Amino acid sequence: MEISRLCIPYTPFTGKLEESKVALVSTAGVHLKDQPPFILDGDTSFRIIPGNVESRDLMITHGHYDHSDADKDINCVFPIDRLRELAQEKFIGSVSEIHISMGYTQAFREVREKTIPEIVKQIQDSRADITLMTGG
Repeated sequence: MEISRLCIPYTPFTGKLEESKVALVSTAGVHLKDQPPFILDGDTSFRIIPGNVESRDLMITHGHYDHSDADKDINCVFPIDRLRELAQEKFIGSVSEIHISMGYTQAFREVREKTIPEIVKQIQDSRADITLMTGG
């Protein structure tokens, strides 16, 4: 059995949570209500979600999972309010100024070669220490 050369290397976190900035990256199809929705039959784009967003200003455009509970409380798939609570309690240092969300796609090569490098740059530019990833 051949091991994939695209494996993600194990990179343990050695920082302190109480000093760390945390960003969300999601494939749950979350976006601002005034941003273009994701294309349901496949979309390799992503949306930048500002760190100061109100959860009531978010919605989901994704047709490949049941998001009825998340429609009632976006924190089920995009826990922005929970991150703020953790920062307020000093469990984490802060919440990033930006977060990233994607929708559904099976264009994995394009995601790997184009989308992911763009997302990585956004996260690096935000100087987030930790990325909490969620799926839909």
